[in-house]
Amino acid sequence: MFTVDQFLSEKYPTISNRPLVYKAISGVLKYLLHESEFKQFEQDYPNLSGISFVEKVLEYFNFSYQISHRDRERIPSQGRVVIVSNHPIGSLDGLALIKLIYDIRPDVKIVANELLMALNPLHDVLLPVNNMNGKTPKENFSAIQEFLASEGAVIIFPAGEVSRMRLSGVKDGLWRSGFLRMARSAKAPVLPLFVDARNSMAFYLASAIYKPMATLMLVKEMFKQSQKTVTIKAGNPIPFEQFEKLPFDNKQTAKLFRKHLYALASNRKAVFESITPIAHPENPVAVYEELRSHRKLGETPDGKLMFLCESLKDSILLREIGRLRELSFRAVGEGTGLKRDTDTYDRHYYHLVLWDKELMEVVGAYRFCDTKKVIAEKGIEHLYTHSLFQFNRSMNGYLQQGLELGRSFVQPKFWGKRSLDYLWFGIGAFIKENPQFRYLFGPVSMSNQMPKAAKDLMIHFYRCYFSDGHHDAASRHPYSIEDEVSEKLRETFKGNDYKEDFTQLKSLLANMGVSIPTLYKQYSELCSPGGVRFLDFGVDPEFADCVDGLVMVDLAQLKEKKRKRYLQRDA
Repeated sequence: MFTVDQFLSEKYPTISNRPLVYKAISGVLKYLLHESEFKQFEQDYPNLSGISFVEKVLEYFNFSYQISHRDRERIPSQGRVVIVSNHPIGSLDGLALIKLIYDIRPDVKIVANELLMALNPLHDVLLPVNNMNGKTPKENFSAIQEFLASEGAVIIFPAGEVSRMRLSGVKDGLWRSGFLRMARSAKAPVLPLFVDARNSMAFYLASAIYKPMATLMLVKEMFKQSQKTVTIKAGNPIPFEQFEKLPFDNKQTAKLFRKHLYALASNRKAVFESITPIAHPENPVAVYEELRSHRKLGETPDGKLMFLCESLKDSILLREIGRLRELSFRAVGEGTGLKRDTDTYDRHYYHLVLWDKELMEVVGAYRFCDTKKVIAEKGIEHLYTHSLFQFNRSMNGYLQQGLELGRSFVQPKFWGKRSLDYLWFGIGAFIKENPQFRYLFGPVSMSNQMPKAAKDLMIHFYRCYFSDGHHDAASRHPYSIEDEVSEKLRETFKGNDYKEDFTQLKSLLANMGVSIPTLYKQYSELCSPGGVRFLDFGVDPEFADCVDGLVMVDLAQLKEKKRKRYLQRDA
């Protein structure tokens, strides 16, 4: 624990040669810094560290915070994020922020200067940086970047010091731009938090007279915060793309972030455009209890459970599915931009849900419906695909024997772990029990983050090899390719050698830093030639302007290998 004697010997070693001066200075500092109280606290709680230490300090001072439910939901529950805040108290406000974020997500650390690093019990929640002179050693910056790379939340006070009294009120000084360097390097969003608090007038008077004197008073000010409650306001996360594209240097951009924070404090118009944060997770025990009330289709070799759900309505399970849908689609540049991706179709569709019983969470889900039944009971306008595509009369035969699929997702932490394949096993089990379904159809998306040239390549290729020109459906927002580009693409893909052209497509996309979306690859490999068709392509303005291709699969032409894999085995 920090002691005055240790501080003086390290910072001012020659002062010990003057005993009277040393005794006077030491006595004043011990009074200002409440050394005896700190020693007693250490003796009373010798084994506390990390968040337990933070909680005990807040309890010791009976210091608390309040935040509205709406603002609390703006704090991302997972994923890398740089959290910036004003620093009105210079002490307990930092601990309050750690506690606030920790209660939402335990992977949080706060950037601290060397004075805070002297508090050993806090080491587990601190990331060192020299905020006092604005210079951060390379190894310290690397530690911050590693923590962000592990999808952690980093709290930083960009001013690097406590707020002072100004003509416009108690506010931070200039913000240093280190937080921008962190966010840019990690491509992380920035979350603004405003702490509504202040120190005593004596502190601000001392600060106006002699700033170092006020700094020495900060511990004294901390003890004056006893029994107090501060209000914390949260803004929406500001995505990396919003500040990366600005034509300003870091110093100017940091000024804009400071302005944005104080606009948040006074409910003025925001400086930056922000995104609606994804909803916080639902209670996993409650989700599983509801899931168990639905039909269990089977269990995967690695112990995941498959459930078939219907009539979810506005249930806790549907809320969690909607949350994870949005999380998964945003990860590839899609999504609704809302905190949950749910719609009116969810209430009357089936939901195939894959559950990890060890981690107690939804792995992924597929939504589908019996189109004949929905049309008969509710009308064709209650099909999700009908909101994206207009159907010609020639579609009627397919709709009478069709199963509409869509809104499939696997949450990012389970990517590459056969989870999507397991969902297909579940669909296969459903079709095996319901052989009246001959056709599978639905929208297959590609992200708007793909370059226009990449989308042009993809769409031309799939039109070339998977379209028969029957025009059974037409997009309500057609995707267009310029005539000159189409002419060049016809020279690139001549339509007479699928394997060669597919290899070339992958190579051309790789040169642009993108790849063929998984579902495009999987659907196109299901059937013998002619069994898979893409009816049309269109833009979905309600889903981050992603491009939807309407795929139609004829199960009568399913490859024998795929039939054995998905239709002739248990889920």
